[in-house]
Amino acid sequence: MIIVAIVVSIALGYKTGINTGLFAIAFAYLIGCFGLNLEPSTVISFWPLHIFFIIFSVSVFYNFAIANGTLEKLAGHLILRCQKHPHSLPFAVFFSATLIAGMGPGFYTVLAFMAPLTLMLCDKTGMSRVLGAMAVNYGALAGANLMTSQSGIIFRELMQSAGATPEAAFINATGIFVVTLVIPVVVITGFFALSGNKDRVIFEAGKPAPFDAQQKTTLALVSVMLGIVLLVPVLHMLVPGNPGITFIYSKMDIGLVAAIFSVIALLLNLADEKKVLSMVPWSTLIMICGVGMLISIAIEAGSIEMLSGWIGSHLPAAIIPLAMCLIAAIMSLFSSTLGVVTPALFPIVPAIAAASGHSEMLLFASIVVGAQASAISPFSSGGSLILGASTSEECRTRLFPELLFKAVPIGWLMAITATLVLSRFG
Repeated sequence: MIIVAIVVSIALGYKTGINTGLFAIAFAYLIGCFGLNLEPSTVISFWPLHIFFIIFSVSVFYNFAIANGTLEKLAGHLILRCQKHPHSLPFAVFFSATLIAGMGPGFYTVLAFMAPLTLMLCDKTGMSRVLGAMAVNYGALAGANLMTSQSGIIFRELMQSAGATPEAAFINATGIFVVTLVIPVVVITGFFALSGNKDRVIFEAGKPAPFDAQQKTTLALVSVMLGIVLLVPVLHMLVPGNPGITFIYSKMDIGLVAAIFSVIALLLNLADEKKVLSMVPWSTLIMICGVGMLISIAIEAGSIEMLSGWIGSHLPAAIIPLAMCLIAAIMSLFSSTLGVVTPALFPIVPAIAAASGHSEMLLFASIVVGAQASAISPFSSGGSLILGASTSEECRTRLFPELLFKAVPIGWLMAITATLVLSRFG
């Protein structure tokens, strides 16, 4: 019943355009209270408050850099750097998107303002739109997967909810970031080498205005916060016996740190408070937390244990990582990696890892790699944002089949290849 409820929630969300999380909340209530005889207060307690607070707090802080134009100007400056080397444009797009997404705004935000810029550059330079779309999509995904950015934070919290220690979650998230950073470089290199239009790239980019004092201050604040939240866990792993570092690490929470930096940004008047709060990704929060409630109901009912037991006993151990990758890829064709795929699959990883002998990092990475291979699908979040950034209906009409029948298969092929390679080491 719960598995059907998850599938129906995804289908209804896709069909109606209503947030999948709202359907998941409704099913969590009906199944939890009337199927499992739980108290309503117990069902409400399944709302993942810690994940909600962290995403909210971090997004509020990084919204200052979006609201005052810091990130948009940074993208312009970074892409301008390759003006003397026009053939490096796909890599400039990719690494610019990676860097900006790594600063915390998350996949959707970065893709929303970089996709139009990328498609414009494709029109001006003759670069393939599919290549440009893949470069900006992969970059936004990879940067967001950084351990301190939106997706990386969500992955870490989901891992800890599944039973991983904070240290293990940080290490696993680091592995995911590295893998999703390497795969796009291979894809873009191969695609660009075979695209046949290298000689037609003619770069014409206007020089963006210099950063003003407000934007320089914003960049400094973001850099300091990134340094703090990255340095402390690394120091704790390098010097685990140091009492001072251990104490600071025990009190470190990226959501609370972001709240302090948000207060500093407000006191420095770096952006309007109402505008910053209005830019919080409420839809993503509702989807992630709503599905999280339904997954908690599944855990309470033993569904997750049953599913992991079935996979562990019916599939050969050697193909389990590949199976997880493909399941995630299929789910992500029509749903969100952060809101649906990882909340549904991450909880079963520890049991499958124990039964199959594979490392948890391998299985977590296989899920993310598979899910993000489909993110560029026109029916998924990445592809829909790229299509929405197209300047004309004619452009959208041409781009739709290219994303679905060229970009997605390339992504799947690389995801499968990467999973098979990783399986040899995990």
